[in-house]
Amino acid sequence: MSEGKPGHVPPRLWTGSNEPIFSVLPGTVLANFNTPRSENALLWNLLYPRSQPSLSLAALLALSSLWGTAPPGEVRDDQLHPFYWGHGLDGSRLQGLDDALKEVDGPGPKTEIDLILLGKKVLISVEAKHTSLFGRCSRYAAMRCPEIHVHDSSEPSCRYWEPGSGRFSDLLAFGRRPEAASLEVPCNVHYQLARTVMVGHHLAKRLNREFALWIFLPQARWRSIEKTWLDFADRVLDDHIWRSMRVISWEQVQSLPVR
Repeated sequence: MSEGKPGHVPPRLWTGSNEPIFSVLPGTVLANFNTPRSENALLWNLLYPRSQPSLSLAALLALSSLWGTAPPGEVRDDQLHPFYWGHGLDGSRLQGLDDALKEVDGPGPKTEIDLILLGKKVLISVEAKHTSLFGRCSRYAAMRCPEIHVHDSSEPSCRYWEPGSGRFSDLLAFGRRPEAASLEVPCNVHYQLARTVMVGHHLAKRLNREFALWIFLPQARWRSIEKTWLDFADRVLDDHIWRSMRVISWEQVQSLPVR
């Protein structure tokens, strides 16, 4: 697989290849466009032609969901502007995102949110899936978890268990802090979703918006991901975030009119 370079337009686009965003997207994002069953290409090809210049929140809430419902009284009269991998179509970076990433993730690798839908009232973080499962903690997989595997006192503890903007337990019921004898480590299983919630929630507060977490995935993939999603949803402590969570199939997204 060739590494994508900023300014290089991926070949798997149906439309929108002239947008300035392709001059600023990171090479890792562009490279994914060239992979078989690319999640990035799926996201762009289905969302871009249906969000010119914005998406109606009411239309999205009217779609049949695989999980989650729109409760009475929820904000519906909003127009949502898409930010793909943190960038607008003109290439600009979403206001406040880098500050939120710095405060939540610290100096290490930053959380990459596939799609942020920003309205005047709401901010929706969307995790786009095609064939992959939710991401887990790479340090845990490599047996480098500072809470369980690394016992060198000079090594910093996991920032997601420390007081601060990124502490998982502020929003998620992950139980006791992991230790060497831990048999269940929810912060590993739900690592990607947890970071997405922390960053999205923090950014929404900065921008004075209501936060929501949504998942877009093929309907046929729901069965393989449902159990993990339900376990994560049960751990969400904030009632408003829980009520706003949704899982929507790409088939439903594709039913939206092309503009």
